[in-house]
Amino acid sequence: MPVNDQEIFGVIDRAVDNFNGNLDELESAIGMLIVGRQYGWRVIMLIHSPGTVRKYCKILNIKHLRELLPEVGVLAHRSNAWRLVEGTENFWKAVRGQIRGIRTTRAEKS
Repeated sequence: MPVNDQEIFGVIDRAVDNFNGNLDELESAIGMLIVGRQYGWRVIMLIHSPGTVRKYCKILNIKHLRELLPEVGVLAHRSNAWRLVEGTENFWKAVRGQIRGIRTTRAEKS
């Protein structure tokens, strides 16, 4: 269930306060969360490997992106990866890497 911005920033503040490690990983985890607010967790799952998402969730101390982010955000239509799988049954196959050419970080303002 998506939450409000105050709760998201609470997650970020707690992650920053409790973090030990390389700051570039913390920064990337926070960036994933902030971008996910607008694009949704499905787009995030398409642009990152499952292992990367797990690592970032661990840094943020959350179990699943679904706890915080909308399934499909207001800007999801800009994601090339999302446009390739939207409306198909191939989403989880694409996430697992079983369909080549889907995992792209490209977004367009079209």
